[in-house]
Amino acid sequence: MTSAAYTPLPGRLNALVIESHVDGDRAVLAPRGELVRGCADILAETLAALPDGVRRVELDMTGVVFMDTAGLQFLETLADHGHRHGMPVATVNWDGQPRRIMELAGLDPADPPHAAAATDPHASASSAVALERAEQLRLLQEEVEQLRQAIASRPVIDQARGILMATQACTSDEAWTILREASQLSNTKLRTVAAAVTASTGSDGTPPPEEVRTALRTAIAHRAH
Repeated sequence: MTSAAYTPLPGRLNALVIESHVDGDRAVLAPRGELVRGCADILAETLAALPDGVRRVELDMTGVVFMDTAGLQFLETLADHGHRHGMPVATVNWDGQPRRIMELAGLDPADPPHAAAATDPHASASSAVALERAEQLRLLQEEVEQLRQAIASRPVIDQARGILMATQACTSDEAWTILREASQLSNTKLRTVAAAVTASTGSDGTPPPEEVRTALRTAIAHRAH
């Protein structure tokens, strides 16, 4: 039996798939993919579909390659299931980035999941160490989001650099400098500036907004000097 959910990561479509195997009174679930928004709902559906005779649930996390704070809700769902049905639940084989998230949240991957800890990484923050871990988790999540935005923005930025290289007879580094300076001068996100440059060469030839055009002219003039 498998359950799947699609998660809206920028630039691509990712699926969380949970495979399950029941051996007597023991169910082994094997999530594959990313524990992001919606993952807890998929786990809840998978758990609800298990046969009545199941008395133990174990999740093999080998196939989980990425996890954000939604993964903590995933663990809460597992813990709640165990509490409601009076059965032991466990997760095994944490590795890589998901294991790091667990540790930064102050959770021991070897311990059975607990609803209080999984619900809120600040719930156990009664010590300076736990507070520091919670802050580290927040900073890590910011890094993850910045990386996602960078991945999503890369194609349009590369296109804009190519356009500037062709129209301004400049190098790739010089085109990057022009885009970055225009972004700073117009107080506009770099991706937005790049998209405006790309759109201006399309079939409709939509010109960039005035503030972006002015900033681009200024940045190009600075390069000429």
